[in-house]
Amino acid sequence: MTDPFDGSSFEGLSVTHRRYVPYAHAHYAGHLVDGAYVLGLFGDVATEVCIRSDGDEGLFASYSDVRFHAPLRAGDVVEATATVTRVGRRSRTLEFEARVVCRGRPDKGESAAEVLTEPIIVVTATGTVVVPEPVPPQL
Repeated sequence: MTDPFDGSSFEGLSVTHRRYVPYAHAHYAGHLVDGAYVLGLFGDVATEVCIRSDGDEGLFASYSDVRFHAPLRAGDVVEATATVTRVGRRSRTLEFEARVVCRGRPDKGESAAEVLTEPIIVVTATGTVVVPEPVPPQL
Protein backbone atom coordinates (compact mmCIF):
# COMPACT_ATOMS: atom_id res chain seq x y z
CA MET A 1 0.00 0.00 0.00
CA THR A 2 1.24 3.47 -0.86
CA ASP A 3 1.31 5.97 2.01
CA PRO A 4 -1.34 8.63 1.19
CA PHE A 5 0.64 11.16 3.25
CA ASP A 6 3.87 10.97 1.21
CA GLY A 7 2.47 13.15 -1.59
CA SER A 8 2.35 10.35 -4.17
CA SER A 9 -0.59 10.05 -6.52
CA PHE A 10 -2.39 6.94 -7.61
CA GLU A 11 -3.29 8.38 -10.99
CA GLY A 12 -2.58 5.83 -13.68
CA LEU A 13 -2.96 2.83 -11.36
CA SER A 14 -4.67 0.12 -13.40
CA VAL A 15 -6.19 -3.25 -12.47
CA THR A 16 -7.44 -5.92 -14.89
CA HIS A 17 -9.52 -9.03 -14.21
CA ARG A 18 -10.27 -11.70 -16.78
CA ARG A 19 -13.23 -14.07 -16.60
CA TYR A 20 -14.96 -16.76 -18.64
CA VAL A 21 -18.67 -15.95 -19.01
CA PRO A 22 -20.60 -19.15 -18.19
CA TYR A 23 -23.67 -20.18 -20.17
CA ALA A 24 -25.69 -20.00 -16.93
CA HIS A 25 -25.41 -16.20 -17.23
CA ALA A 26 -27.04 -16.05 -20.68
CA HIS A 27 -30.20 -14.02 -20.26
CA TYR A 28 -31.45 -13.39 -23.79
CA ALA A 29 -31.71 -15.14 -27.16
CA GLY A 30 -28.41 -15.78 -28.88
CA HIS A 31 -26.76 -16.44 -25.50
CA LEU A 32 -26.61 -12.69 -24.79
CA VAL A 33 -25.60 -11.62 -21.29
CA ASP A 34 -27.19 -8.58 -19.65
CA GLY A 35 -25.21 -5.38 -19.14
CA ALA A 36 -25.41 -5.69 -15.35
CA TYR A 37 -22.92 -8.57 -15.59
CA VAL A 38 -20.19 -6.20 -16.79
CA LEU A 39 -21.09 -3.57 -14.18
CA GLY A 40 -20.50 -6.27 -11.55
CA LEU A 41 -17.04 -6.88 -13.05
CA PHE A 42 -16.36 -3.13 -12.90
CA GLY A 43 -17.25 -3.21 -9.19
CA ASP A 44 -14.73 -6.02 -8.65
CA VAL A 45 -11.84 -4.20 -10.36
CA ALA A 46 -12.76 -0.96 -8.56
CA THR A 47 -12.52 -2.82 -5.24
CA GLU A 48 -9.03 -4.05 -6.06
CA VAL A 49 -7.99 -0.53 -7.11
CA CYS A 50 -9.11 0.77 -3.69
CA ILE A 51 -7.28 -2.03 -1.87
CA ARG A 52 -4.06 -1.34 -3.80
CA SER A 53 -4.24 2.45 -3.46
CA ASP A 54 -5.72 2.88 0.02
CA GLY A 55 -5.64 -0.44 1.85
CA ASP A 56 -9.46 -0.47 2.01
CA GLU A 57 -12.18 -1.93 -0.22
CA GLY A 58 -13.81 1.49 -0.54
CA LEU A 59 -17.37 2.07 -1.75
CA PHE A 60 -18.65 2.61 -5.27
CA ALA A 61 -20.40 6.00 -5.22
CA SER A 62 -21.64 6.54 -8.78
CA TYR A 63 -21.30 6.13 -12.51
CA SER A 64 -21.20 9.34 -14.53
CA ASP A 65 -21.23 7.50 -17.86
CA VAL A 66 -21.88 3.96 -19.07
CA ARG A 67 -21.81 2.99 -22.75
CA PHE A 68 -22.65 -0.39 -24.24
CA HIS A 69 -20.73 -0.82 -27.50
CA ALA A 70 -21.18 -4.49 -28.44
CA PRO A 71 -22.88 -7.62 -27.09
CA LEU A 72 -21.35 -9.89 -24.46
CA ARG A 73 -22.21 -13.57 -24.96
CA ALA A 74 -22.03 -16.68 -22.85
CA GLY A 75 -18.81 -18.49 -23.71
CA ASP A 76 -16.84 -15.26 -24.09
CA VAL A 77 -13.70 -14.52 -22.13
CA VAL A 78 -14.03 -10.92 -20.98
CA GLU A 79 -11.37 -8.65 -19.54
CA ALA A 80 -12.40 -5.72 -17.30
CA THR A 81 -9.94 -2.91 -16.53
CA ALA A 82 -10.20 0.05 -14.15
CA THR A 83 -7.70 2.91 -14.33
CA VAL A 84 -7.49 5.79 -11.85
CA THR A 85 -7.78 9.09 -13.72
CA ARG A 86 -8.32 11.52 -10.83
CA VAL A 87 -7.45 11.42 -7.14
CA GLY A 88 -9.31 13.50 -4.58
CA ARG A 89 -8.92 13.56 -0.81
CA ARG A 90 -11.36 10.65 -0.40
CA SER A 91 -12.57 10.01 -3.95
CA ARG A 92 -11.06 8.33 -6.95
CA THR A 93 -12.38 8.71 -10.52
CA LEU A 94 -11.97 5.52 -12.54
CA GLU A 95 -12.22 4.81 -16.25
CA PHE A 96 -13.50 1.31 -17.04
CA GLU A 97 -13.27 -0.80 -20.16
CA ALA A 98 -14.54 -4.34 -20.78
CA ARG A 99 -13.23 -6.25 -23.80
CA VAL A 100 -13.99 -9.69 -25.20
CA VAL A 101 -10.65 -11.43 -25.81
CA CYS A 102 -11.95 -14.92 -26.74
CA ARG A 103 -15.27 -15.90 -28.33
CA GLY A 104 -17.08 -19.14 -29.10
CA ARG A 105 -17.26 -20.30 -32.73
CA PRO A 106 -20.36 -22.53 -32.93
CA ASP A 107 -20.04 -22.44 -36.74
CA LYS A 108 -16.86 -24.55 -36.35
CA GLY A 109 -18.18 -26.95 -33.72
CA GLU A 110 -20.24 -27.17 -30.57
CA SER A 111 -17.37 -26.26 -28.24
CA ALA A 112 -15.09 -24.42 -30.70
CA ALA A 113 -13.70 -21.04 -29.65
CA GLU A 114 -10.91 -18.70 -30.66
CA VAL A 115 -8.65 -16.02 -29.28
CA LEU A 116 -9.56 -12.77 -31.01
CA THR A 117 -6.79 -10.95 -32.89
CA GLU A 118 -8.38 -7.66 -31.87
CA PRO A 119 -10.39 -7.54 -28.64
CA ILE A 120 -13.97 -6.29 -28.93
CA ILE A 121 -14.78 -3.41 -26.59
CA VAL A 122 -18.19 -4.21 -25.13
CA VAL A 123 -18.65 -1.60 -22.36
CA THR A 124 -16.90 1.60 -21.24
CA ALA A 125 -17.75 3.65 -18.17
CA THR A 126 -16.58 6.35 -15.80
CA GLY A 127 -17.21 5.96 -12.09
CA THR A 128 -16.33 7.33 -8.69
CA VAL A 129 -15.31 5.39 -5.60
CA VAL A 130 -14.79 6.75 -2.10
CA VAL A 131 -12.37 5.56 0.55
CA PRO A 132 -12.10 6.35 4.26
CA GLU A 133 -10.25 9.43 5.45
CA PRO A 134 -6.57 8.50 5.82
CA VAL A 135 -5.39 8.19 9.39
CA PRO A 136 -2.20 10.26 9.92
CA PRO A 137 0.80 8.27 11.11
CA GLN A 138 1.52 8.46 14.84
CA LEU A 139 4.69 10.36 15.63
